[in-house]
Amino acid sequence: MNNPTYENVHNQFKLNGFHLNREDLCRVAYSFIKEGEDFEKPVGDFLLDWFDSKDYIEMQTSGTTGTPKTISVSKQAMVHSALATGDFFDLHPGDKALHCLPVKYVAGKMMLVRAMILGFDLEFTAPSSHPLRNNETEFDFVAMVPLQAQHSVAELKKVKKVIIGGAALNKTLEKQLLKLKTEVYETYGMTETITHIAARKLGEKAFTVLPDVTISYDNRNCLVIHAPRISDDVIVTNDIVELVNENQFVFLGRMDNVINSGGIKLIPEQIEQKLSGKIHQRFFIAAKPDTELGEKVILVVEGAEENFETTLFDALDKYEKPKEVVFLPKFKDTPTGKILRKESLL
Repeated sequence: MNNPTYENVHNQFKLNGFHLNREDLCRVAYSFIKEGEDFEKPVGDFLLDWFDSKDYIEMQTSGTTGTPKTISVSKQAMVHSALATGDFFDLHPGDKALHCLPVKYVAGKMMLVRAMILGFDLEFTAPSSHPLRNNETEFDFVAMVPLQAQHSVAELKKVKKVIIGGAALNKTLEKQLLKLKTEVYETYGMTETITHIAARKLGEKAFTVLPDVTISYDNRNCLVIHAPRISDDVIVTNDIVELVNENQFVFLGRMDNVINSGGIKLIPEQIEQKLSGKIHQRFFIAAKPDTELGEKVILVVEGAEENFETTLFDALDKYEKPKEVVFLPKFKDTPTGKILRKESLL
């Protein structure tokens, strides 16, 4: 299909085994809304929005570039995003893909758009933490959040390519996934960039941007994204990066999380990387007000209180070592499994 628009549905597109065109999809949307299962109703709503007379979709942002808000996203920009994904990951019409993400969020919406624009043979399943359980199908392409990947390590051998996004990938899971023959990528993106604008093949350090995207950084060392086919505006993030070149960057951490301890600026995510694999529960590094240092580093651990070996912090620099360990029964999360640090500590 040359230069597809949001009004096109690829002639090879299939949904759960059926070839469906635009009219068929509108009929399916009505039946999903009227008598579908809970996870199908948002699919119906999205399809009707996609095929209405407006040239945009309204979406809720996650707060990567500031306070969460509702934004209007151009449907044609979503098509460009789908085409860039197809190019980058070498996807083709007829590829068998699994949709296992909630359509309420941008990643779930975009998986559907990619399927309609690129001509996938799409299998739809209810979003769950075990999306491949009892499924014998071999897939060419699947998008997941880390929690789903963690519960699907054994079944992922049936998948050629997997993209994982929505929350950071921990080193332990990365090591498990690297043992598979499956090609696995961690993606970088947000609602404002219509899901990912860059991906990192597991085992590599840097993210590489998708076609028609260039990057720079501002005076805070935060990533600035130039993606004219996806956004009219230059997107300024709060993500601290190290630029390798105009197409590659290493993600270091979030500006909002930076700790100023005795005049030394520390990035929690960098400390967490050093501790990764040494603590079996979920954890994060945060700050507490301190009369002497301004802010002191603390380790926050999910679960029952326990004593850690004194050698646990040997890999850390003097200033990075936590001055206190805090145990919380349960962290607060986003729907994609990203830990809400500040809210968990309240």
